Amino acid sequence: MKENSALERLKNGIITENPTFVLTLGMCPTLAVTTSAINGLGMGLTTMAVLALSNMFISMLRKVIPDKVRIPAFIVIIASFVTVVELLLKAFIPSLYDALGLYIPLIVVNCIILGRAEAYASKNKVIPSLFDGIGMGLGFTLALTIIGAVRELIGAGQLFNIQVMPDSYVPCSIFVLAPGAFFVLAALTAIQNKIRINGEKKGRDMSKIQSGCGGDCMNCNKEEAEHGNC
Repeated sequence: MKENSALERLKNGIITENPTFVLTLGMCPTLAVTTSAINGLGMGLTTMAVLALSNMFISMLRKVIPDKVRIPAFIVIIASFVTVVELLLKAFIPSLYDALGLYIPLIVVNCIILGRAEAYASKNKVIPSLFDGIGMGLGFTLALTIIGAVRELIGAGQLFNIQVMPDSYVPCSIFVLAPGAFFVLAALTAIQNKIRINGEKKGRDMSKIQSGCGGDCMNCNKEEAEHGNC
């Protein structure tokens, strides 16, 4: 499989370098908006749209943008798409717009988006950069939806605002409060690490299941840096 193929970029964002569970990026919206599955899904898809479009445009302009002003230029491009997405949400999905609130404009400074622009889109062709943004966005959406679903189920007995637990169930309301985000993220990361460690003990290749950067970033070689793998 070619390293820049569409399928490889999707797999990279969803599994190999999942921005939440592997790279632990974008923790602010991850912890703040995942009080329910629908909020997590909405924030994830919104971020994915900005990621894909900004990656595509930055890749298109990579030979035009001067190196000395590339970061301000990237931020201007990202902010433009965030504004468009924010206005569309406000016009067509006001309930989601109200639920996400301040965290929609804060997508501009989400380190996932600027990180992919700098590490990948500014160095690669348009189509791979587009799918890199989609892959990272899908990985982010998957992570936020899972965290939101667990918090909503335990904290409210619901899933996507539908009551799924019996009437006798007593919700553990702390899970829909701020501490619940830390509990759920820590538990999911611990489960992921446990699966990886058990697999390695059995001699299986568990390189696809990681948590945090697995490389030596101080000595990251040029090729890895160009592809955003370090």
